Amino acid sequence: MKRACLSFVIFLLSVPVFLSAQNISFSDADRENIEDVNFEIIGKFSNKILVYKNIRSNHRITMYDQDMNTIKNVNLDFVPSRTYNIDFVAYADHFYMVYQYQKNSIIHCMAVKMNAEVEKLTTPVEIDSTRIPVMTDNKIYSLIHSEDRQRIMVFKIQTRFQRYDMVTLLFDKDLTLLSKGRLVTDYNERREGYDNFSLANDGSLVFTHERQSGFRDNSSSLELVNKPALLDKFTYETIDLEGKYIDNVKLKIDNLNSRYIINTFYYKKNRGNIEGLFICLWDKTTAKTTISQFAVFADELRDEAKRSGQLRYAFDDFFIRQVIVKRDGGYLLTAEDFTSDTRSSSSSWNRWDYLYSPYYPSSGYNYYNPYTGYYRPLGSYRESTRYYYENILVLSVSREGKIEWSRIIQKDQFDDNTDSFLSFSTMTMSGEIHFLFNNDRKNQIITDQSILPDGSVKRNPTLKSQERGYEFMPGLSKQVGARQLIIPCSRRGNLSFARIDF
Repeated sequence: MKRACLSFVIFLLSVPVFLSAQNISFSDADRENIEDVNFEIIGKFSNKILVYKNIRSNHRITMYDQDMNTIKNVNLDFVPSRTYNIDFVAYADHFYMVYQYQKNSIIHCMAVKMNAEVEKLTTPVEIDSTRIPVMTDNKIYSLIHSEDRQRIMVFKIQTRFQRYDMVTLLFDKDLTLLSKGRLVTDYNERREGYDNFSLANDGSLVFTHERQSGFRDNSSSLELVNKPALLDKFTYETIDLEGKYIDNVKLKIDNLNSRYIINTFYYKKNRGNIEGLFICLWDKTTAKTTISQFAVFADELRDEAKRSGQLRYAFDDFFIRQVIVKRDGGYLLTAEDFTSDTRSSSSSWNRWDYLYSPYYPSSGYNYYNPYTGYYRPLGSYRESTRYYYENILVLSVSREGKIEWSRIIQKDQFDDNTDSFLSFSTMTMSGEIHFLFNNDRKNQIITDQSILPDGSVKRNPTLKSQERGYEFMPGLSKQVGARQLIIPCSRRGNLSFARIDF
């Protein structure tokens, strides 16, 4: 009996150690309502976390210590009031801030270098400027960088009078201009689109070009557009779709193996049902497609993925979210079931509007941002809207383009007028990929499921704060260390941040 009691006591003593495997620290909540704040987690510098915040015409960077205590708020007084977006490129001890603002009819694109103390190392310099006509889009500049951050590109896109005008400026890591290029071509914004702008480590630019045969049709043509780093030359490479239709194209650069990875859902007929995944691997060295195949989704996978309805509809609301490249040339692909319902609208939600309509709030039109983590509140633009984020599809694809295994991570999320607390984020740690999401926002618990290299799914202890009142926004989190994550939170409607150490 004493031995049994002793064993029970030992078990009780071990439980807190198991549950405290994740240490959570919260920052103080801001005074402003979260719906009024745009923010981006810039990154970690030594033991300090920097977060950019924008409230109306005020721009500032908040510095937190390792316990998420506020060290200081630095007002960016040099940023003009009519600044439309700010991008960041972070390094170990400094970062670049690139912003665009309008003065009269001219858009100015500026850059400034700042250190980890949020002190200017250079005065703001003008990268480029453009005169724009009245009543045109003023978000024309975008920023991308290579995976190793040794190359940075700023480009501008203007579409007017059925012409597509793109200017590229390539810089090195010191923001020294290396080359400039320009693409001008005919353009029908109702039947074609450019997307997936990506920069390779050698400075070459690649992106995709889709065409639809008719308005509101699925794409029936796909091209890969290449621009060498130091040449003012754009080449179009046709991707053979074998008469099938596609949407939701995602391009990923595999720098280690000098390849471009293209994934997209495909249809046998226009505006039909999703049949499976089109996989295309394009070799940079030979400048040609090496693998091109259509992988059909089996009924067993469809049955696991669907919430209701017939099997043929199972993947019609799935969208590709991530492509994670492995060292051996294979990769993991994640996709998510997403829909929304606007109750004040007479028209129902449809996939085409979400992907292609320039009037849908998530669309930047001429502005492109491939990096997640920038938060802009959308609730005020789509009142009486219910968002649904459901199951996650995970596919492991080999170097040869074969699907090795597939998994469905079950989740069921919805919210009204905001999707800030929905969707998921991933964190790579100890050879596993962790999927973090809220299954119940009101319980303030984050579910943590990880996938191992062999495809097995492991359920980890949930992340739950000992402090009440915090609602997590895992879809906007950012991994800042090997075992550290910063997650935005809402506390009584005000913005806060949590640091989680695993």
